[in-house]
Amino acid sequence: MPHFAKPAAGSWTEQHPELGTAPVSYTDSIDPAYYEAEREAIFMRTWLNVGRVESLPRTGSYFTKEVAAAGTSLVIVRGTDQKIRAFHNVCRHRGNKLMWNDFPDEEMAGTCRQFVCKYHAWRYDLTGKLTFVQQEGEFFDLDKADYGLKEVACDVWEGFVFVNLDPQETLSEYLGDMAKGLEGYPFHEMTEVFSYKAEVGSNWKLFIDAFAEFYHAPVLHQKQATKEEAEKLLGHGYEALHYELHSPHSMISSWGGMAPPKDLSMVKPIERALRSGLFGPWDRPAIDGLDPLPPGINPAGHKSWGTDSFVLFPNFMLLIWAPGWYLTYHYWPTAVDRHVFEAKLCFVPAKTARERLAHELAAVTFKEYALQDGNTLEATQTMLASRVITEFPLNDQEILLRHLHKVVGDYVEEHADAAS
Repeated sequence: MPHFAKPAAGSWTEQHPELGTAPVSYTDSIDPAYYEAEREAIFMRTWLNVGRVESLPRTGSYFTKEVAAAGTSLVIVRGTDQKIRAFHNVCRHRGNKLMWNDFPDEEMAGTCRQFVCKYHAWRYDLTGKLTFVQQEGEFFDLDKADYGLKEVACDVWEGFVFVNLDPQETLSEYLGDMAKGLEGYPFHEMTEVFSYKAEVGSNWKLFIDAFAEFYHAPVLHQKQATKEEAEKLLGHGYEALHYELHSPHSMISSWGGMAPPKDLSMVKPIERALRSGLFGPWDRPAIDGLDPLPPGINPAGHKSWGTDSFVLFPNFMLLIWAPGWYLTYHYWPTAVDRHVFEAKLCFVPAKTARERLAHELAAVTFKEYALQDGNTLEATQTMLASRVITEFPLNDQEILLRHLHKVVGDYVEEHADAAS
């Protein structure tokens, strides 16, 4: 296992004195009052990714998004002018949820020419304008122009659709320089998607913590490697290649992404047969945008680079893999000790049966790793809740964790100060 030197001036963490090196308090993950403060300071005021434009392929395409942390449901739609808009998913008559199927808490998607409330048949066009009121003459001085759907700020970056309930800045300003460095990557080519969704019994930040460091990988995931490779990883440990903080966002760059591995004995027989595994298919797709890569990917220029994990605050992670595919994680809080975790693996569409099986192997392998992480986090949550210990030491590889908890604290404190 190669060892990569830390920055000349010291450790990664010490490059950011504002973070400090003291143990970090995790009471922010168990305090219900703090969770309520996070909801107001963060989830009701920052840009949240809710999907991609491929989910809205034509005029009238829409999907709903439940945002429990903001206490609302949204409907996102492509209009006749091809503009993508977002609205609170509520009828202006008596407050019924506008778009839903048999179970109001479940998300849905479809295509329509207009939105029709199933309670009293009020209708709205794709721009949110109220166009029809059942028995309109029964109302008192009703002006339909005053009762359109409540619109939510919506914008698109590189095909990713974002919303903001109370924008403090534009999406471009919010994403900043780190996102600019990713522009031009061929996300739009990678439309074969494998999705996972689960409710996890932990605070939302704990799952981000789990995927923002690789210190745990040789220990927690050792059984997923061959015996010889697992022993090698345990003996040497794991250290990433590069870290960057672009507050409130951050990234970690790691080696890996074997395509193919130099030693085929490192991997299991099915991986050799399908030329795929945890790091995705070994064969890079022939599409524009992968060579050269945008400058924000593999920013240190390491030859051993395999993947970059970008934490787009607050709850969106974007992972770009050297073999030419990407992965997204979302962490949607539902309570101080619960959240909905969503993952999507995105590939260039398979052209052969072997390519399709290679994608499916990567998807099921990922699922096993994610299950291991999720199970660990629920155990962590139970012991944090005991408050036997509230502060924990973080090492230099856990700089993104230290940064995340500080950024959350800063948002909560600044919002409280502004409200006082």
